Amino acid sequence: MKYLFTLAALAYAPAHAEMIDADDVGDLPVADVIFLGEVHDNPMHHENQARAIEQIGPTALVFEMLDRDQASRMPDNLPDMAELRALLDWDASGWPDFALYYPLFSAAPGAQVFGAGLPREAARAAMGQDLDQVFLGDATLFGLTADLPAAQQHDREALQARAHCDALPEELLPGMVDIQRLRDAMLADAALEAVTQTGGPVVVITGTGHARNDWGAPDMLTQAQPDLRVLSVGQFEVIPEDRPPHDYWIVTDPHPRPDPCEMFR
Repeated sequence: MKYLFTLAALAYAPAHAEMIDADDVGDLPVADVIFLGEVHDNPMHHENQARAIEQIGPTALVFEMLDRDQASRMPDNLPDMAELRALLDWDASGWPDFALYYPLFSAAPGAQVFGAGLPREAARAAMGQDLDQVFLGDATLFGLTADLPAAQQHDREALQARAHCDALPEELLPGMVDIQRLRDAMLADAALEAVTQTGGPVVVITGTGHARNDWGAPDMLTQAQPDLRVLSVGQFEVIPEDRPPHDYWIVTDPHPRPDPCEMFR
């Protein structure tokens, strides 16, 4: 396996993680793989991603929102929004309006598209199974055969509880963490495949939680291929209390939406 890297990999990273303005996303450091996080239904986050993609000029785009089968349907020439929406069967996917995502495709119309998504049915089937039994790639390469440190397991279960409005039975939380690890590994695996096939740079579109440097897909990718230059950008709707685990992060206005916890009351 051959990679197109240079000694610049040793010096590409920012000197320290920092919050940046949305306008600065068009001037990111050079990297082999750039994770662009999002809150999925926030239009400003997608506008920022499109601006970054135009500046980066990626050879490949990896989407959490597409599985491998959907990505395989991408034609050589980018169709219009309505045609691509139908081709990808987007309306059945459960993701927000395709009008939010189409500008990301059109920002790099020549980029090869890779799918890293875990379909809901597959996620349900994977609950309670060992990760190395359900991951289709090299589970060891991405750390899926090892238990998490106890402190990280605790923190991740707490995050899952909050993300589900503290409404999940406690016994389900370890399985939810496992599914997140599986999704992270699928993103890292697809990114590695993309940079191997195309030479990079590769942009990964995913939720900000999956773009974490400490335990998310960027961390798994770095474990698998330490020579890769990996950059992570998180996007938030409120200023985080603590320094986020990203190279850069952006804070935007929140997108108006119904209270997601209302359904649990």
